[in-house]
Amino acid sequence: MTLTLKAARVNANLTQNEASKAIGVSTSTLFLWEQGKRYPDAIQIKKIEDVYNIAFADLIFLHDGTIKSC
Repeated sequence: MTLTLKAARVNANLTQNEASKAIGVSTSTLFLWEQGKRYPDAIQIKKIEDVYNIAFADLIFLHDGTIKSC
């Protein structure tokens, strides 16, 4: 099952503030990732996997806040 970054956070029962602290970034950075305006680096992705208990392959990173079908 693939989830957006926001859905993965919500499934982990975390607020943006709680998740950003656990990952080690600002709340605004997490917000930008969830909106698809910025993307985490490899180290941050590993932290996201650990905090959200989800594999990178199961995450969808939105581009400009939209999912586009092929």
